[in-house]
Amino acid sequence: MLDATIATEPAQEKPASGKPEKPASEKRKSRAEPNPPPVDLRDPSLYINRELSNIEFNRRVLHEAQADHPLLERVKFLAIFHANMDEFFMVRVSGLKQQFKLGVTATAPDGLLPREQLANVHRTLTQLFAESNAIWREQLHPQLSEANVHVLRYEELSKGQRNKLRAYFEREIFPVLTPLASDPTRPFPHISNLSLNLAVQLRDPRTGDLHFARVKVPPSLPRLVPLKRFDPDQLSTPAVQKFVWLEEVIAANLDRLFLGMTVVSSYPFRVTRNSDMELQEEEADDLLLMMEDNLRQRHFGSVVRLEIDQNMPPDVRDILMSNLEVGSYDVYTTDGPLGLSSLWELHRLERPELKDRPFTPRTPPSLQNVPGGVFAVLRQREILLHHPYDSFSPVVNLLETAAEDPDVLAIKMTLYRVGSNPPVVAALKKARLNNKQVAVVVELKARFDEETNIHWAQDLESAGVHVAYGLIGLKTHCKVTLIIRRERDGIRRYVHLSSGNYNSTTARLYTDTGFMSRDEELGADAGDLFNFLTGYSRQEDFRKFLVAPVSIRRKLLEFIKRETALGPKGRIIIKCNSLVDGETIRNLYRASQAGVKVDLIIRGICCLRPGIPGVSDNIQVISIVSRFLEHSRIYYFHNDGDPCLYMGSADLMPRNLDRRVEVLFPISDPDMLRDVVENVLAVCLRDTAKSHILQSDGRYIPRRYLLDGDGPLFDSQRWFLNQGVARDMDE
Repeated sequence: MLDATIATEPAQEKPASGKPEKPASEKRKSRAEPNPPPVDLRDPSLYINRELSNIEFNRRVLHEAQADHPLLERVKFLAIFHANMDEFFMVRVSGLKQQFKLGVTATAPDGLLPREQLANVHRTLTQLFAESNAIWREQLHPQLSEANVHVLRYEELSKGQRNKLRAYFEREIFPVLTPLASDPTRPFPHISNLSLNLAVQLRDPRTGDLHFARVKVPPSLPRLVPLKRFDPDQLSTPAVQKFVWLEEVIAANLDRLFLGMTVVSSYPFRVTRNSDMELQEEEADDLLLMMEDNLRQRHFGSVVRLEIDQNMPPDVRDILMSNLEVGSYDVYTTDGPLGLSSLWELHRLERPELKDRPFTPRTPPSLQNVPGGVFAVLRQREILLHHPYDSFSPVVNLLETAAEDPDVLAIKMTLYRVGSNPPVVAALKKARLNNKQVAVVVELKARFDEETNIHWAQDLESAGVHVAYGLIGLKTHCKVTLIIRRERDGIRRYVHLSSGNYNSTTARLYTDTGFMSRDEELGADAGDLFNFLTGYSRQEDFRKFLVAPVSIRRKLLEFIKRETALGPKGRIIIKCNSLVDGETIRNLYRASQAGVKVDLIIRGICCLRPGIPGVSDNIQVISIVSRFLEHSRIYYFHNDGDPCLYMGSADLMPRNLDRRVEVLFPISDPDMLRDVVENVLAVCLRDTAKSHILQSDGRYIPRRYLLDGDGPLFDSQRWFLNQGVARDMDE
């Protein structure tokens, strides 16, 4: 039996105020006092705004650019922050703006109107973008120079370098450029989403008239132009790497684009458009064709952000604002390069001393060189993989083995984000070539992966695979593989279930759990699920699966209420990406009021306010942001010593619980369950190096700041890397 106090905090922490806390046992006793004062659990003050919580997560990402990572990894975090902010504007800000324009007066659970949220977002991000620019300008940029990675401004180049860049411009950049004038006979050009541009002021020397033109910086060319070919010093010193911004090379050579005109000035600007597609699935005759059409329309969404250089004069800014139809709240000025997501280019440099040490994911011994292969292993035991520490190759091997095995009759699989050149797709095509029945549910509506998924859907169809596109009104987000095999004792079903995508690239970057089993009930549930996804089944009850939108919400609430009834003997640990759902939050508040100890490991958005006396003072929320993206979803309920634990694809958001097909599956074996609790959940809760504690006011404080003493910090991800502990029943 697992003790109800398992996975508690390992170190005495001091509160943000710095005052000493009561001992944990005394604190739990006082928190369990009966008859708490009545509280309206729908009170908006009990909820953190979703958008502001999202921004706080990205603040934590940004601060990793200042943390103790190798230099190019810190540059990577800065690039990730800016890429995340691009998506935030394309989806979340655009949604708020649409609500505001439609006059929506309904408030969020935290009580904020759309216009109030937009104002808060603008105020917070103005400060955060300034901090980001300062991190680049004052820390990363000079530290890169010290490491012989020089990102230079054009004015820093020598005359010889400029002359050679002029020849490079003529040869490789000039042919790609298309200057677009704007005047009464030529309308203002369309500015594509996330494009970097130059606003150019020109003067006609004959008339003295001032003109405006736009030049798009080609996204097909490297944003950072390497100077190696133009710099003899760098050729003789290969360890020195120099770059210059592409837009500055173009700006310095604009005279070649506007012959006979005088270039007065040029200023970079960048546009972000609404990219959250509205789908009328019920009216579509062909979902794939509808998605292709919507992808084309995405380029023409309304502008939700205009980024400009701080030196841009008011008259040029006004031209852009007027033609792009944006207000002052949509404009963000920048003291430095725009679009720093391009810094990913630096992370690709071959400078291993400036990056994380590579690691080799581990393959469990039970899956290494086993006579009879993976199916023989699964006939004896279940396998649990903890990625990226455990290799993704056993998952690929399972599919490749199934594709070649003459006894395998059929393979069914869901695909959400598989990336480029996915080995799982190659295995599915091979299986079809070997005359297996192969059925795949490809989710075409996976945001910003729609085009890739359309490609793989068409590729699989051309190979003879049965491809379905999911259900109207629902995204198929679950990660399920079902393999049907003929064996001596009859037809057997094997499953692979996961919290992560079937993507061999992200499997090395995200923390996820994967589970392989020959359990008959899990196999039968997987079969029923695919009938639900590809046919007209309206299955609502499953043997072991919890499936959204039919049962996950109901069952999780039942589990929380069961712990609430146990009072101080109750114990809940939840690890997921986001906690937004109001009904779930209210039930967690009730559990806390009853004395249940609740630990929430929420990487990203969390709308629950912990630490409110009489409401959530038994709830702790931590967020871990580190080398790998925390992505696994694990739900643990102590159940008075008879614990239950579920894993899978679902977060605690209305979209996951009500508008997606999600699967949570149980871990039934007591030893495996204990392993997950003690060697995954408890380890995450012990983290003092990369965890942040959510305060009741919505701020996150690094946990290390709350510790007494200066002892060594515990890094959970480093522990996982160093341990290499197998997650299977062999050990």
